[in-house]
Amino acid sequence: MKHSAEALRHMKSVTPIPMLTAYTTPVARCLEKAGLPVILVGDTVEMVEMDFDSTRHVTMAHMEYHVGAVRRGAGDTHIVADLPYGSDRDADTALTNARRLLEAGADSVKLEGPKYDVIRHLVDHGIDVVGHTGLTPQTSNSFGQVGREADDAERVLIEASGIAESGAYLLVLEHIPDTLAETITQSVAIPTIGIGAGTACDGQVLVINDAIGLGDKWPPFSRQYAYVDDAIGVRESGAGRQLLVGDCPW
Repeated sequence: MKHSAEALRHMKSVTPIPMLTAYTTPVARCLEKAGLPVILVGDTVEMVEMDFDSTRHVTMAHMEYHVGAVRRGAGDTHIVADLPYGSDRDADTALTNARRLLEAGADSVKLEGPKYDVIRHLVDHGIDVVGHTGLTPQTSNSFGQVGREADDAERVLIEASGIAESGAYLLVLEHIPDTLAETITQSVAIPTIGIGAGTACDGQVLVINDAIGLGDKWPPFSRQYAYVDDAIGVRESGAGRQLLVGDCPW
């Protein structure tokens, strides 16, 4: 049975919330079979599937395509879709684009930063929203840890509280100190989902390519639980170069 946003919100302090990204039908199908309660179709697709150096190039068309693919693979799983860079620049634009993502197959949308008015506007129009603070890749100039200094930690804490109070039902905390994530988790009424934010959050989200070792970039926040790249390689032989899938030459 698909989890509603309200059901996910009520998982706070009751049961950990696991979340993984997916961008394709086969991966989404695997995650649903594994019983994952929520899948994120992240704008990370731009970096891990398209090899761009940031998430700022992803378009609404890209997101609609991948949301549709994931929905076809995971018809009974709650799907969160990222609003891409620039698509939530004001409340009305965000509403138009959020509705497009829902029409493509998402159940709720995620946006980055302290866009309190935008969050309220979406919630007032019946759209469930996931917030995101700490490192916000769409607007950050680096991928360094956020909230290490006292004034910056206070800013992140204020943003987290504002996002929760604006009506978000989940809050992603990215690349902040463990102690700050724990403080936020204890202070807001909605579940926190950490990525590079320690173990005190109510749940964790990982990029699927990082977790399974698919791709040639070192995962910034994820332990690798498999090494798919190692199962697909090329070896030299008397017959020339051969593609290997597992132990089978092609």
